Parts: sequence; C-alpha cells; structure tokens
Amino acid sequence: MIVSDGGAFSQIISAPLGPRGEKPRSAGLTMVIDKGLGFSTLTDILEVGAAYVDLFKFGFGTSPLYPEPILRRKLALLDEVEVLACPGGTLGEIAWLQGVYEAYLQRCKRIGFTAMEVSDGTIELPADARQKAIARAKAIFPIVVSEIGKKLSHTMDIVSCARSVVADLDAGSDYVIIEGRESGEGVGVYDANGKVLDNLVQAFIDELPASARAKVIWEAPKKQQQVEFIRRFGSDVNLGNIPAGDVLALECLRLGLRADTLVLAMEASYPHRSPTVQ
Repeated sequence: MIVSDGGAFSQIISAPLGPRGEKPRSAGLTMVIDKGLGFSTLTDILEVGAAYVDLFKFGFGTSPLYPEPILRRKLALLDEVEVLACPGGTLGEIAWLQGVYEAYLQRCKRIGFTAMEVSDGTIELPADARQKAIARAKAIFPIVVSEIGKKLSHTMDIVSCARSVVADLDAGSDYVIIEGRESGEGVGVYDANGKVLDNLVQAFIDELPASARAKVIWEAPKKQQQVEFIRRFGSDVNLGNIPAGDVLALECLRLGLRADTLVLAMEASYPHRSPTVQ
C-alpha cells in the first residue's frame, strides 16, 4: 500500500521505494517553508498533504506581519493535524539583537508555536551564547531545531560546521539544519546554480559522528537537490525549505512515484528493466 487502506490506490500499487513511517516521525522529516500563505490556502494544502509534513516554518520575519487572529488560526490548524510549527530563525536573531529573546520565546509559546528555530545566519552569536539560546528554547518548546551556516557566505568550513552540529545537539537541539536559503543557490553545499557539491556533502558527513548524521536537515528547495539527497541517503533523509506547494511532489520522490526516483527502485529491484540513464 502507498499510504493507508483509505488511499485511492491501496491494495493495488505499492511504493516502489518502500513504505514510509507514519507521524510522528523521527527520520525522513519534511520541513515546509511558508512565505505568507493565507488560512484558506493553508487549509487546502493540509487537506491533502498534512500526513507528509512534519515541521512548518513561518519563513524569516513573516510572523509579525499577520493579524494575530489569523496567525493563531493557522497555528491551531497545524497543531490539529499534528504538524509542528516554528517561526523563522531570523526573527529570533532580531529578538536577540534587541535584547528581548526571552520575551520572544514566551510570546511564541502563547501565540501557539509548537517548536523553535535557533540560528545565527546573519548575526554573530558566540558559541556560549548560541548554546544558551538553544537550551532556553528547549526549556519552553518540545522540539528545537538549530541552523548552521551564514546566509551571505558562499563558503562552508566543513570541520567547523560539523563541530557546530555536535555542539548544538549537546545543547538541546533535536535537529540541525544545514543552511540552503529559500533559493538553494550559492550557499552551503550548493554552487551558484543550485547544484549539490557532492564532495562537500561527503566530507561534511565524514566529519560527523554516526549518531549526529540522522539529526541533520538539509535545506533543499529545488527538485534536483531533493533527488540527489534521496539518491545519496535514501527516502528517509530529512529535507527542509520545501515550498508549500511541493509537499506531494516531494513525497512522490521519497516513495519512487516520480521518474526521477523510480529509476532508483528499478535499478535495485528490476535491473533487467532499468532504463539507461545518461
């Protein structure tokens, strides 16, 4: 079966890359970025895709721009369908800069956020301050994700980033995001055209202890990036910054229900039927 006995093609078609775990998942997370969806649009997306979304991020500083009743309605809906919701890390950076980080965390909790992102992609946050920010967020929210990498940097220090992942996990982060921005170009493990830098990815993974590798969320807004990570790490790779309209499209990639990843299943299970991929 693809999803459940209630699926339109249940008992007929099985997922070529195998079934996916049901929520709440600890692996194969999909983290969606919301850049300003209205309540009706969010309702439509969740009506068909809630089962495939684990975390929902209100991108950058969009949260304060919503009328509070609408923001609360969106958060209540996400909670109802068991999707964790957090504000963008940039908003937390602004709160830190302005000396209102504690008040910010408390306000987020009261409004209805169920997770928190901690980052220093734009500001400079010393290691000890970063760990305190993570620990304080973890004291208030059940799930904390932190992000490593600078938004305006085109380079990635492999050793430093790997150490930061371990330090963040030790401080209380449940998952650590690798910066890719919403563009997926010229930052982190991507070149200026959005191509995955395979050698950089492998070098980074090699620096991580085995226990930390499953806690990494790769920001991968582009389809080909998603395909490459699924090819490298399997369907249960954690992916973030997924456009809200691409939820089902990504799940199809994870299950082998698109040509881009169906070929992986064919190579493994039907070698005599596999197409020649140039």
